[in-house]
Amino acid sequence: MPEQIDETTGWSAQKLYTTAKEKMNDGNYTDAVKFFEKLEARYPYGRYAQQAQLEIAYAYYKDNEPASAVAACDRFIKLHPNHPNVDYAYYLKGLANFNEDLGLLSRVGLGDKDLTDRDPKASQESFDAFKELVGKFPKSKYAPDAEARMKYLVNALASHEVFVAKYYIKRGAYLAAVNRAQYAVQTYPQAPVTEQALALMVKGYDELGMNDLRDDSMRVLRKNFPNSQYYTQLTPRETPWWKFWEGIFN
Repeated sequence: MPEQIDETTGWSAQKLYTTAKEKMNDGNYTDAVKFFEKLEARYPYGRYAQQAQLEIAYAYYKDNEPASAVAACDRFIKLHPNHPNVDYAYYLKGLANFNEDLGLLSRVGLGDKDLTDRDPKASQESFDAFKELVGKFPKSKYAPDAEARMKYLVNALASHEVFVAKYYIKRGAYLAAVNRAQYAVQTYPQAPVTEQALALMVKGYDELGMNDLRDDSMRVLRKNFPNSQYYTQLTPRETPWWKFWEGIFN
């Protein structure tokens, strides 16, 4: 078998970098990574090598390879913690994980499938990356977008917990439902779905015959959401009990 000739032999760091960028611009992310890796291997101490490491992370991100993108970001952060563009590495790490779990968090097409064992780990890791970016680099140009994405992630993660709690309620797994709703309330107290989570706790405790905890949850619901649609519908002898709970599932 004839020996393959490496056409890049003798190429300068600049030529390798320029070629890799051309591949990137053409959407050929796999080849772009190969050229960037050659650059880094042959010229490990130049300015092009550091930039290549960031470009590799971006290429993986664009190529829908979130795990590889995160690994590349982590490597850059570890090697160059004081690099002027390290804030971008944190941002890109957050983006990679953010996109990874959007399908789960949007809840599109979940139907009645049993997806309660799905762990939105990527979303939590995305939040952590954005949080670290904002904490370490509050004046970064990426900080405002990171904060906006953090807010979305909090709401999405809370919604996921409530969705799972509703799933358990429908299937009569009331203790599991209470646990998930309670976790949402405790972990994401400012999320819009907190009101619904509290209502689910009332429902779950009622079904379990745990009247004291049911009443406590109702008091918290009334205190924090005095105009809640859930309990204002509940008027003895006027609105059936099931009408109250029907609203939770809509």
